[in-house]
Amino acid sequence: MNATMATVVAVVLAYLLGSISFAIVVSRVAGLADPRSFGSKNPGATNVLRSGNRGAAAATLLLDALKGWLAVWLAANLGFRFGIDDTGVAAVALAVFLGHLYPLFFGFKGGKGVATAIGILFALEWWLGVATVMTWCVIVFFLRYSSLAALVAALFAPFYYALLVGFDAFAAAIVVMSALIFYRHRKNIANLIAGKEPRVGAKKKGLRTN
Repeated sequence: MNATMATVVAVVLAYLLGSISFAIVVSRVAGLADPRSFGSKNPGATNVLRSGNRGAAAATLLLDALKGWLAVWLAANLGFRFGIDDTGVAAVALAVFLGHLYPLFFGFKGGKGVATAIGILFALEWWLGVATVMTWCVIVFFLRYSSLAALVAALFAPFYYALLVGFDAFAAAIVVMSALIFYRHRKNIANLIAGKEPRVGAKKKGLRTN
């Protein structure tokens, strides 16, 4: 298998991994309502939290981040054996991210990509993941808006990387992911401007399946 074919295979596998929507999977296992049926209708950890089940929300967050980390870590640490270069690893990062946003297994209707992006950032550079998570935490702590925190973190992540590393294939991938996060949060942006965006901690009770 040549380097081009290996890269294509890695990208396809990363997309398929990203297509596993853990918000939906975890909710089904936990006996909760489909996260696409309430709240923001977004299959992500924040919406799962609105069910009142913090454990399910934490599991969703961890697993969505883990799939992003795993895809990039494998490509970066094992891909060289098959000739996959940095550009190929960056393509894998985008593929697993796009899989989460547009999952093959769930009608191409996925989440907003924040947790998966965080996992990817940790795989690229651990300090980048820490800096981005800290940025998110500061905004949530003081303002209690998860969406705003995600937007601010997405805005700063490319600058953190470019400042300390420079602009390369990974920086380009981070810029694309950040832009897509903004695009996926367009309704949240409108709600924030209108003062209608729910704060972290708001619950929707009775969201269990029969």
